[in-house]
Amino acid sequence: MNISRVDLNLLVYLDVLLREKNVTKAASHLGITQPAMSNGLRRLRELFDDPLLVRTSEGMTATERALSLQPMVRDVLSNIEKALQPQKDFDAYSSDRVFRIMASDYAESTLIPPLLTQLRQLAPHVTLDILTPSDVSFLDVEQGRVDMAINRFDEMPQSFHQTTVWQDSFSCLISANNPILDDFNLDTYLQAQHIWVSKTGMGVGVGMTPQDVQRLGWVDEALAKLEKKRRISVFTRHYQVAMLLAQQPDLIATLPTRAALLAQNNPHLVIHKPPFAIADFELKMAWSPLLQHNPGHQWLRRLVGEVAKTELELVPSP
Repeated sequence: MNISRVDLNLLVYLDVLLREKNVTKAASHLGITQPAMSNGLRRLRELFDDPLLVRTSEGMTATERALSLQPMVRDVLSNIEKALQPQKDFDAYSSDRVFRIMASDYAESTLIPPLLTQLRQLAPHVTLDILTPSDVSFLDVEQGRVDMAINRFDEMPQSFHQTTVWQDSFSCLISANNPILDDFNLDTYLQAQHIWVSKTGMGVGVGMTPQDVQRLGWVDEALAKLEKKRRISVFTRHYQVAMLLAQQPDLIATLPTRAALLAQNNPHLVIHKPPFAIADFELKMAWSPLLQHNPGHQWLRRLVGEVAKTELELVPSP
């Protein structure tokens, strides 16, 4: 039998008829006329090739075929009712969901700690699985295997939903023992040795060279506009490593201000404004359209936005 030719409303009729065992009462329950219900019973008998309900001295009695159909029909209708119910609100406090977030080292250092603080209070049983850009492909995000990606993106699939978490500027981390602090300007900056730190995009990274200006990022692109070039001695993809290396008395790390401010209480380091203009950048949050309407995912996105807003208000200028 081709189910597309079956009026599934008849299953609703059958369910009520088998409970009421009375055509008039069944019609009243569904808010239809008695003739309409009688017509429905006739069509049901034709569909199942069985009388279904037979008049006896005790009233309408279900046939053996009808009794076997009753639990199956109830299950079908129950599942349909569940499917049509609105999604339940996400109960953060009792949820034990695992959220998988791809976060760059920058986002993991600056955004994830305050986010985790809020999660421990609002959703103590939720688990965060933080993945690096090298662990994840755009396909993983697109198919919902990763809940969201938080990074600075050079490009992104058009199908993704995205929002800006915050904007950030750049600052220099310099050893308190670095003599450049006595005369910090563009010329002395260019004469110094530098630490390069970045990892944008997704997928496995490749090696870098000082000559590869097009791939070096914001700092070196800003210098290139001035027809200048800095001397890079160390390449790293980790901001915490860059902060440790910046304690060397002859090295400078130019990195996002929010990352630099993590070292603001380190007596061995000084945070300094760069001696040239570098364009601000945006930290983005991206996710699959498959998760756009998921209640738990919506809750997490709102929380990320609230945490980012709070951090914007708390973080001082360097």
